[in-house]
Amino acid sequence: MKYYIVIPAHNEQDLIGLTLQSLVSQTVLPSKVVVVNDNSTDKTEEVVLEFAKENPYISVVNKTSDAIHMPGSKVIQAFQKGFETLDSDYDIIVKIDGDLIFPPNYFETIIKHFESDTKIGMVGGFCYIDKNGEWVLENLTDKDHIRGALKAYRKETFQQIGGLRPAMGWDTVDELLCKYYDWKVVTDESLHVKHLKPTGANYNKTARYKQGEAFYTLGYGFWITAIASAKLAMMKKKPFLFLDYIRGFWKAKKAKTPLLVTPEQAKFIRNYRFQKMKEKLI
Repeated sequence: MKYYIVIPAHNEQDLIGLTLQSLVSQTVLPSKVVVVNDNSTDKTEEVVLEFAKENPYISVVNKTSDAIHMPGSKVIQAFQKGFETLDSDYDIIVKIDGDLIFPPNYFETIIKHFESDTKIGMVGGFCYIDKNGEWVLENLTDKDHIRGALKAYRKETFQQIGGLRPAMGWDTVDELLCKYYDWKVVTDESLHVKHLKPTGANYNKTARYKQGEAFYTLGYGFWITAIASAKLAMMKKKPFLFLDYIRGFWKAKKAKTPLLVTPEQAKFIRNYRFQKMKEKLI
């Protein structure tokens, strides 16, 4: 199976080289890698071009956008810019961040999962962060969720879910729509990926309400939002974030912010979320 990779990158000169080195060292190489240099003011582009000299399947696309790092929309707009430069001769499309180090067998293993079952729509490993010299699981989500930093989609799945939404919550709505269309989502605990910058390290203060807005746009409704907000705030060990998330939800509701899903999909999502919560309580 052929896989293409798109990497949105903003000021990643110190880390993008490590990511690319881990990609050119894969046991099964990607057919194409596009790095989207999103408004960088450092040497990100030069680092990528150095790799492209030796590895012709690597290319760089330059994009200008707002310098403010907001979760969701900016990164997916950059992904889309890179995706549009690709042809459709692929089996798997991958979106990764420019601050990851993959084990050499990562994509060989991802391909094996896709080949094992035609109903598998998405596959991913797990992010690990450096804590006092030890690589530990970046434990921000359930084990059945694929982190936004390393998403791999079967082509047919990617097309059916309508690609990626340029909004916070994109990396949850993709999986929920996978389930809506009866695709399987697989996570592989044997695949440890080094995440060199912890999630959210660069988000500005206005981003704190975005999580609640994302819950609203996913069609969660208030009670699921309240439970999800409490859980996430505790996982981040910042209980007061709960209030920011709830405020974000009500702000989005008041502003009649458009949902990322149809009413029918929203109903499915609420039922699915309630079902998952019930399973955990039993």
